[in-house]
Amino acid sequence: MTREEFNALVQKLETYAQQQPASYKLRVGLLAVLGYAYIFAVLVGLLLAFAIVVLFVVYSGRINGALIKLLILLLVPIFIVLRSLWVSIPPPKGLELRRQQVPHLFELIDELTNALKAPRFHRVLLNSEFNAAVVQVPRLGLFGWQQNYLLLGLPLMQALSPQQFRAVLAHELGHLSGNHSKFAGWIYRVRQTWAQILERLHQSEQAGATALFNGFFNWYAPFFSAYSFVLARANEYEADRCAAELAGSQHIAEALLNLQIKSQVLEQSFWTKVYKQADERLEPPKSPFTGLAKALAAGGEPENEQKWLQQALLVQTDNADTHPCLTDRLTALGYSQPPTLPQPVKVTAARQFLGTALAQLTQTLDTEWRTAVNFQWRERYTYAQEIRASLQALEEKASHSPLTVEEAWNRAQWTMELRGHQEAIPFLHSVLEMQSDHASANYILGQLLIQQGDEAGVEYIETTMAKDPSTVIDGCQLIYSFLQRQGREEEAAKYRQRAEKHYDLLLLARRERSGAWENDRFERHGLSAEAEAQIRQQLAHYSEVKEAYLVRKVVQYFPEQPFYVLGVKRKRSLIEMDQQSEDQKLLNRLANELNFSEHIWIVPLNTATKGLAKILKKAAGGAIYQR
Repeated sequence: MTREEFNALVQKLETYAQQQPASYKLRVGLLAVLGYAYIFAVLVGLLLAFAIVVLFVVYSGRINGALIKLLILLLVPIFIVLRSLWVSIPPPKGLELRRQQVPHLFELIDELTNALKAPRFHRVLLNSEFNAAVVQVPRLGLFGWQQNYLLLGLPLMQALSPQQFRAVLAHELGHLSGNHSKFAGWIYRVRQTWAQILERLHQSEQAGATALFNGFFNWYAPFFSAYSFVLARANEYEADRCAAELAGSQHIAEALLNLQIKSQVLEQSFWTKVYKQADERLEPPKSPFTGLAKALAAGGEPENEQKWLQQALLVQTDNADTHPCLTDRLTALGYSQPPTLPQPVKVTAARQFLGTALAQLTQTLDTEWRTAVNFQWRERYTYAQEIRASLQALEEKASHSPLTVEEAWNRAQWTMELRGHQEAIPFLHSVLEMQSDHASANYILGQLLIQQGDEAGVEYIETTMAKDPSTVIDGCQLIYSFLQRQGREEEAAKYRQRAEKHYDLLLLARRERSGAWENDRFERHGLSAEAEAQIRQQLAHYSEVKEAYLVRKVVQYFPEQPFYVLGVKRKRSLIEMDQQSEDQKLLNRLANELNFSEHIWIVPLNTATKGLAKILKKAAGGAIYQR
């Protein structure tokens, strides 16, 4: 299903869900059951087939290699299905909070849980994220028996007032509320469970499992995602209504506005300044979360906060995320007044609900953060000293002689890393004066200008996308966000559509490059004599390689990015129990160890690939290596 088809189906289902909600929910429920039914049907079928073969062996008294292989062939997909059904979600991490330690927090949780008839929490964890979340970990895999975790971010509690935090907590509990829609809560959990099951099935490299499941799930997964997407978005609005009922629509609206602004304060200002210290200091700061609380209390510059608020209000709801945009959420809450910057928080939720434990908890998170970043911090410090010396040398050279393109690019990027974006802009222009289509310089300059609200950055991003197709999705996202912030929805939509089409092309290209078959077209590799000699030299280190043929596969999508196929014939020993297994071992080694800058697919040349081997040899015009 393409992105356009997905969007069209979601739009159609939104209308259908409004007109016939009962029928829509029935369809979603049946689709959820269908996925389980298919897996169980396959499992039962495999078990019956296995039992029939076992009974045949028992009653006939005959056993041979073919029957043993058949039993193994049946056991492999049975094992894969059982392992996939046993969904294993790792428990979330954080500091576990105890009732005796923070009684006021648990009183609030108990009050909201009872009011919403939500399930009890087995663990309440405090972490360093700017977020709050409810996580359910199934102890019996597909069969449930959920262990419920409530995750609370200390930065979030430091940013909100007690009333705003109460509203946010009510929203999270609203996802599992028994008052409003147990069905929506069940689908909410099923979506998470299915994501785990599908990931397990797709990770399986067994051909049998692929044949059994890929055809069905290639249709089912996007179809169920679209059907449940509408319900998942409705669940977000429902959770907001829960918060409004228990905390007041004014407080949940203020919390949404406050979170939008304070998240930008942390991302754009606070953490940037903290990590920038690694350029000058060997050791990370001792108490970042203490400083974080002060930064949140002080807020950002009013001009920046007003800009961030306006940007957030211009964003429109799309189908990339089940969460509605800020404007739609405020409208649904009945927040009719013009959104304004939130008032400073005098008493934070952290102070109110963590009480005397706040200082110790903050210190513990400070220590954990220092331990987590210490190695990368020292690496960054060492790197910064190295590029500072290199930048100084380039500046000295530039004072009396011209720089090469590579040197000019290094001066630009090192200046940006050490001294900031603004100082790097003139040097980026210098690179483009020397090489106008320099992809990296165009992209970085375009990104910096767009961040400053300068539309000239769009042209630089366009130049990069024309030069390097791998930047199209990220480049379109940059321009899309820029146009959205300006309220230019129609223009922004074109870039979103362009990114979606490019993504579909990438999927087709990935499928086209997923192997080599007899009906493919091949041509000579076209590499230079030097590159050919390097490959030949590497293959000489593998005593098992008897001969090899290198060709270039003719591809339809992104032909400028070559896809090579290396056919390898292995030198066989006199006695081999499993030739196919030995071939695969060699292929695995070559795939992991060969140093080849382009995308390459390695195939064994044996009796199983006799037809393909003949085609590759003819296209290659001769072996690239022979022992």
